[in-house]
Amino acid sequence: MAAARQAETRTPVRARVRAQTRTRGAVGGTSRTRGRGRTALAAALLALAALATACGSSGSAGEDGADASEKGGGPAQEASAGPAKDHVVDTAMGPVHVPARPRRVVVLDTAELDSAITLGVTPVGAVKAGAASDFLDYLPKSEVTGIKNVGEIASPNLEAVAALKPDLILTSEVRDGARYEQLKAIAPTVMTENTGYPWKQNFRVHAQALGRTAEAKRVESAYADKVAKVRTRIGGAKKAAAVSVNVVRFVEGADIRIYGDRTYIGTILKDVGLGRPPIVAKAKDGFSYDVSPERIDLADADVIFHATYGDARKSRATQVLDSGLWKKLPAYKNHRVTAVDDELWLQGIGYTAADKILDELETGVRKAKR
Repeated sequence: MAAARQAETRTPVRARVRAQTRTRGAVGGTSRTRGRGRTALAAALLALAALATACGSSGSAGEDGADASEKGGGPAQEASAGPAKDHVVDTAMGPVHVPARPRRVVVLDTAELDSAITLGVTPVGAVKAGAASDFLDYLPKSEVTGIKNVGEIASPNLEAVAALKPDLILTSEVRDGARYEQLKAIAPTVMTENTGYPWKQNFRVHAQALGRTAEAKRVESAYADKVAKVRTRIGGAKKAAAVSVNVVRFVEGADIRIYGDRTYIGTILKDVGLGRPPIVAKAKDGFSYDVSPERIDLADADVIFHATYGDARKSRATQVLDSGLWKKLPAYKNHRVTAVDDELWLQGIGYTAADKILDELETGVRKAKR
């Protein structure tokens, strides 16, 4: 369950945006976004798609592992005349020289995958969250088709990575620090120190490594615009702060987690300006306050979102959600409890995931106004 523990301390642009803005509007929108897709974030990503189509591509792998361009053009090049030069990225392991516009990228965690897809780069290889899992379900199939599986999080198959002949590897020290020497012998390896809570800073490192800092700034700006609109639609800053929200996760092989402020999802709640119940202050290192099924009453808040990692019975989600103690919670009685996708809310960790989360967050919080 190491991957589960670090999932949040552990997934837009190009053809995906062009297709989805026509049919769903929002970045990575689903039926639950209820057509609110033409948001600032989707608009910014659409602009990036047009820009990327004009400028070129970075790369994805076909079935034979050969170089394949991004959808919409050939290899991306710098706008300046002459050959593009390598640049230096400050990483957790020190300065690293990387190509100006890497074409064959391997990502070794879900946050790195989200960053790459958000910035219009389809990796040639990526790890999966578990042996039985696929690449993050909230990412469109068209964006992950052709990506080679190179193992699981914190246990990549180095031979498979090397076989793809990458020119850049993205990961974090917390995941792969022990393998750094082996990885950098394969390709320039950019590691952030951690994952999850510092996701915004990590995204900037990923963008710098991918040579897409201008695109990253537009994504960040669009996210801020959407956060402001969601806050307005739920009644403004004062009303948002008056609504306490908890995010509860049932984890196979672990206690039930009530998520704290120093997590990916915690930062999104804070950005919107939502209130948090007092129990959150007890979260260890700001990460989570863990409870047994017998103390699930401690998870109560005005609004509760819950997700399940692993088997519903083994994680005790079935036991708790069917229990009288859970059904006595005021949030449950007031129909302010929402089940959410674990991959999206707690594993993805990036701006593409955040855009979808904001839509679902708005829907769930607005129930509290009934």
